Amino acid sequence: MVPFVKRFLAALAAVVPVVAGAAQPEPKLTLVVPFVAGGPTDKLAQPFVAAFGRALGERVSVKNIGGGGGSVGTREVQRARPDGKVLLLANVGHAAAPALNAKLSYDPQKDFEPVGLIADVPMTLIARHDLRAHNVAELRTQMEKGRRKLTIGHAGAGSASHLCSVLFARAAGKDLPTLTHPGTASAMNAMLSDGHVDLMCDQTTHTLSRIRSGEVQAFGVTTPARLAALPDVPTLAEAGLPGVELVVWHGLYAPKGTSPEVVERLSAALRQALQDPALVEALKELGATPAGVEDATPKALRARLAADLERWSKTLKP
Repeated sequence: MVPFVKRFLAALAAVVPVVAGAAQPEPKLTLVVPFVAGGPTDKLAQPFVAAFGRALGERVSVKNIGGGGGSVGTREVQRARPDGKVLLLANVGHAAAPALNAKLSYDPQKDFEPVGLIADVPMTLIARHDLRAHNVAELRTQMEKGRRKLTIGHAGAGSASHLCSVLFARAAGKDLPTLTHPGTASAMNAMLSDGHVDLMCDQTTHTLSRIRSGEVQAFGVTTPARLAALPDVPTLAEAGLPGVELVVWHGLYAPKGTSPEVVERLSAALRQALQDPALVEALKELGATPAGVEDATPKALRARLAADLERWSKTLKP
């Protein structure tokens, strides 16, 4: 009997640590990313939630809800309880949505409480590596005289990739067949696998490693000056496409009705997270610039949204 008891106790001792180790606290806060997993916004969200959770002293999880250029996930946050437990990571597409959808079921300004800006991310105009054009001049020639029309992929109307493609088409003076994907992660796969997508405008959070590895080629960046992360890649204005300037801001929102006290607690945690060395380094590797202390505030995000609502209402007029 004694040997049996010993064996039982030994087996129990081996099992208990595994069970205890498997018990993880439930996330207390959910950050909704209104785009599919693996895309540019998701790549920024992953290191952010880790730092944000450390600042809050809570576990934060990411919930990806793609569709509608970001509008599907945004609606879910609009309908959430205003208790600070469900937040939205929105980007510049939040400001373009009203200009693209007259029947939009939410108001970007009135239906959300701004918490603060997180980061700015530049964009890059890229192409499949075997495209027979290696600069904007050659690209223009191929667009005009190529045997087939080049295609450009994006993540749906209102997404940053779509907005950038609109600016590109206007600067180039030529519309290209557009291929809408659930997200730019899917568009990138199509570009890399079968060349179904020839061109794409996407954030450095998603393209930087691909450009550096040579998997895709870059024609230019959408910033007024060259990027330190890509010093050999010209601005699109330098390359011959003036007017294609777009830096994608990312901001944190709570549902309308969230109390000022909760918003301030979240905003203070945001500012603390943006000082986290791990997040600062992660954003640097993604080509992103973290928001300064003065920008990680409700006031700053409210002002940025208002300015871009005006910009895109004019830019996207038929």
